[in-house]
Amino acid sequence: MEQHVDVPVLIVGGGPTGLTLACELARRGVACRLVEKALEPFSGSRGKGLQPRSMEVFEDLGVLDAVLASGALYPLMRAYAGEKVVWEGRMHEPREPMPDVPYPNGWMIPQWRTEEILRTRLAGYGVRVELATELTGFEQDEEGVTATLVHAGRTERVRASYLVGADGGHSFVRKQLGVSFAGETYETDRMLIGDVQADGLDREHWHAWVNPETRTPRVMMCPLPGTNVFQFVAPLAPDAVPELSLNAFQRIFDEGSSRSDVRLHDPSWMSVYRVNIRMVDRYRVGRVFLAGDAAHVHSPEGGQGLNTGIQDAYNLGWKLGQVLAGAPRALLDSYEEERLPIAADVLGISTKLHQKTVRGEPDAHRRGKETQQLGLHYRDSRLARDERDSHGRVRAGDRAPDAPCHDAAGTPVRLFETFRGPHFTLLAFGAVHADTVAHVNARYGPLVRAYTVAEPGAPTGANTLVDSHRHARAAYDLDGNALVLVRPDGYIGLITQHPSSGSVHEYLRLVAASPVS
Repeated sequence: MEQHVDVPVLIVGGGPTGLTLACELARRGVACRLVEKALEPFSGSRGKGLQPRSMEVFEDLGVLDAVLASGALYPLMRAYAGEKVVWEGRMHEPREPMPDVPYPNGWMIPQWRTEEILRTRLAGYGVRVELATELTGFEQDEEGVTATLVHAGRTERVRASYLVGADGGHSFVRKQLGVSFAGETYETDRMLIGDVQADGLDREHWHAWVNPETRTPRVMMCPLPGTNVFQFVAPLAPDAVPELSLNAFQRIFDEGSSRSDVRLHDPSWMSVYRVNIRMVDRYRVGRVFLAGDAAHVHSPEGGQGLNTGIQDAYNLGWKLGQVLAGAPRALLDSYEEERLPIAADVLGISTKLHQKTVRGEPDAHRRGKETQQLGLHYRDSRLARDERDSHGRVRAGDRAPDAPCHDAAGTPVRLFETFRGPHFTLLAFGAVHADTVAHVNARYGPLVRAYTVAEPGAPTGANTLVDSHRHARAAYDLDGNALVLVRPDGYIGLITQHPSSGSVHEYLRLVAASPVS
């Protein structure tokens, strides 16, 4: 029996990308449904690394404390010849937090736990992942998308304003749209991956047994924080027939490590991974969008795939929310415009790292700032407006830096705390903009939160942030007075030195819903 249901956004795929998007929409009060064809939540460690930019996204979404409690810094890597340690080193050299970068290090947390944290957050908004629910077809017109869902043998027709395919590398949504997925599948570049417990290995190190001639790994065991499990990884020979069993994993470990004193047991997830390097040429067809692995798949090197998907969702979520509330539909065009080149750049980074590993280069394990995703920008976007005569180091389209300040009462306040939530944030550097701050707060209510960023010793008011040690001005590389409008996704939309709110009003008219007119 069919029934018709209306919902603003239908999200297909309950992984990190779909969950992030659903959380972003739910906190804006946008009703959505999140369907996942799997019978139960994903149980593996697969994407086990969060990059610093994803940590900032998760702070904004209110899940960072749970992420920090469930993960850890990447462990020290050890390479062996049998039981003998022949090398030690780190993938990332730990960095101290900086005023503008509060989370400078990658964070290891198994993917199943990241998804669990996001599901819990989403449930707090009254939204749950609809498991065992498969999208079997959809059609769209100028006003919406009609999707067919099947659950427990029952068919349901759902009418949605927009549909988002976050349904992975084999995306049904992408295939139905006919969007190309150009790239390569390395059929002979495969690996066994799984989560197992192990007796006889310490949990303070990421253990690797490497071919001494080629410097390529034979088998690796990475302890997963917050668990008693190791992630097992071993390459497969080109002509090998994969076997997903504990006996096979044990045999491969024994042969690769030349040890017989380590016992693997209690596997919780096992899989065969083929290296795919592909991406779409479009992120959108009409009212249907692609995000995450449905739009780009990476090698595992550099931990880019899951994190890029999170930021796809973070970019799309606020734009859908504004358009559904009445902003111009043209705002949605900027999703593909901003995210497509980012996907291409990130894909290039992960591919280069993979090739270094295949070649066995001595520094193949090293990860630099390019993997942190803090430097990704939208400077060429239609949403990046820099009206200054000369540009500083930080420009419109860049990630908005953090900085420690304090309010008029002396209470410490970080800029990221003022950004947190679904609103725009206006930072007015210089007392000349005090009237603009008052006008913006009065006119735009909860849509924009405006603050005067004052020098130490300057007069303060209710909406003043005192730049205690001038870290804010340094982080934004500003000379003199300036208005900086920060988008809901933490990127700078507008920088202007005009003393009035005219530029702010014009910008909001293009990207936001009422009360802007």
